[in-house]
Parts: sequence; structure tokens; C-alpha cells
Amino acid sequence: MKLTCNECKNEVGLTLHSDLAVGDMVECQMCGITLEIMTIDEDTVKAEIAEEGK
Repeated sequence: MKLTCNECKNEVGLTLHSDLAVGDMVECQMCGITLEIMTIDEDTVKAEIAEEGK
């Protein structure tokens, strides 16, 4: 699955999230922002910003 950070545009690593579901929160490793998963469509994951980075 592939997720691009809405803030920094880098790819977010999802290898630790094998059971990812809509509504889950993930953190971008590059900028620290928290993203909420909105949709999962085959290999593409879309998310919205839930919290600003650290």
C-alpha cells in the first residue's frame, strides 16, 4: 500500500501497519504529522491531516 503525506509529500511507511483500516491514525516519519486514514483502495491509501507535526 502507498500513502503520500499531505504535508511534506513524502511517502509514509506503512510496513508496521499490516492491518490498516479506515479511521486509523499513522504518523509521517519525515515531518511528524499525524494522518487519519480516509480510504483504502487496493494499493492506494488516502488520508487527511489529523494533527500538526511536532
